[in-house]
Amino acid sequence: MQFLRDAGAVRRTVAAWSAAGDSVALVPTMGNLHAGHIALVEAARRRVARVVVSIFVNPTQFGPREDFAAYPRTLPADRRLLGAAGADLLFAPGVKALYPHDTHRAVTVSVPGLSGELCGASRPGHFDGVCSVVLRLLNVVRPEVALFGEKDFQQLAILRRLVADLQVPVAMACVATVREPDGLAMSSRNQYLTPAERSVAPLLAETLRDCAKRIAAGRKDYARLERDAVRRLRAGGFRPDYVAVRTANDLARPGPDDRRLRVLAAAWLGRARLIDNVPVSAGSRR
Repeated sequence: MQFLRDAGAVRRTVAAWSAAGDSVALVPTMGNLHAGHIALVEAARRRVARVVVSIFVNPTQFGPREDFAAYPRTLPADRRLLGAAGADLLFAPGVKALYPHDTHRAVTVSVPGLSGELCGASRPGHFDGVCSVVLRLLNVVRPEVALFGEKDFQQLAILRRLVADLQVPVAMACVATVREPDGLAMSSRNQYLTPAERSVAPLLAETLRDCAKRIAAGRKDYARLERDAVRRLRAGGFRPDYVAVRTANDLARPGPDDRRLRVLAAAWLGRARLIDNVPVSAGSRR
């Protein structure tokens, strides 16, 4: 596996692959890799000839009181995992490689509307930072396909809108959330949990699954279901940001005839802000 930090060198490498007829996928990450990330690499390998993984802890998607400085950075271990998973190139740029005029004067990309809801409401500017860095990475690598996990479902919806509106020539692919045996969605931030908190953490997924079962059985009083889920999480020791039932295609509030839905949540447990979501097909009872 090649290891590069320079954007120009990445462009030249990918251009040579493309000239040889090899298709290319990009898996953007912030490192501290786990089985969820490796599932993205493995899915990419099944689709294309060459897989590029980026590792970049992006400062523009962290708020002033968030965990940018403390975010776990484990590059040597990540390199070993990616090599074993069959990645062809690891791109680990410094800040100047992606923000040559520094982050305070950088061009920012924003997707209006959805970026300010759900996670965007409690993390102002977060998705602007995500969009800005992902567009930069796509412009450097120019892959045929980019892969993202469904755990960050709102991020996936926003990036799909970004790519469609700006006519970026890349296919967006997603991989289902990878979970621990007890149902907790895998996340780099899970390591912030104390042992006691870790034993409680699966309640988040359990609560979302229970809400989804009620919807599948025909419940359509979505606001009440959301309130019930929030109360259950609070009783379990969480500090919920939100629980929301939304349409699967654009995360709008569902109408009575909408069938393909997602139940999404974000909640604090100690130092860890956990997010999760589950799909559901709404039942027919009114």
